[in-house]
Amino acid sequence: MKSKLMVLTLALAGVLTYGGCSKQQDAAKDAAQKAADAAQQAGADAKDAAGKAATSTKNAASRAGEAMREAVASTVIPAGTTLTVRLGETISAKNATAGQSFAGTLARAVSVDGNEVIPSGANVSGEVTQAQSAGKFKGAGVLAVRLTSVEVQGRSYNISTSTVAQAVKGKGKRSLVVGGGGAALGALIGGLAGGGKGAAIGALAGGGAGTAGAAYTGNKELVFPAETALSFKLKEAVTLN
Repeated sequence: MKSKLMVLTLALAGVLTYGGCSKQQDAAKDAAQKAADAAQQAGADAKDAAGKAATSTKNAASRAGEAMREAVASTVIPAGTTLTVRLGETISAKNATAGQSFAGTLARAVSVDGNEVIPSGANVSGEVTQAQSAGKFKGAGVLAVRLTSVEVQGRSYNISTSTVAQAVKGKGKRSLVVGGGGAALGALIGGLAGGGKGAAIGALAGGGAGTAGAAYTGNKELVFPAETALSFKLKEAVTLN
């Protein structure tokens, strides 16, 4: 009897001992899994933070590089630079009106300090500043144009240039004049109307506009045909980016 009781006691002790070890093992497994999960999450968080930091650094470097390129690429075309333009359409004093726009292309490349900054063929725009057909103003007529913008690498820049004008007085005699502005051109028209052509051109030149070309003879109608090459001078410097 005592022997059986001892056996049962030992068996019960063994069961209890095994049960305790099993619980400890389960607790250890749970702790290990939680630690692994925490480590994995920490690694993911660190990777995400590193990725965000790298992206932020890349964006900052890109912005800095762009700003540097813009600063280095800026070029100033000085006032007085000549722009020779080939007209893309015919402009006639008979049909044109003041304020009317026209298009053309640069006939010659523009260079600054030996470096080409505007290529030949660049698109330009301009406007008619005055259009007076011969016979409507005491036999005199005038056709004047100027440039208003130039396109460089897909970007349009506003420009201010001298005025190129063609005038006629009686018997079909013409003068091609490069003017500095509307006031000088007005002096030319007034001189033609009053019959004092020499005095008018002198007043124009004295105003700083200068003259270019000689008289033309033939048809009184004033026309700048398509493909005509006209030269304009910048009145103000232009900064290209």
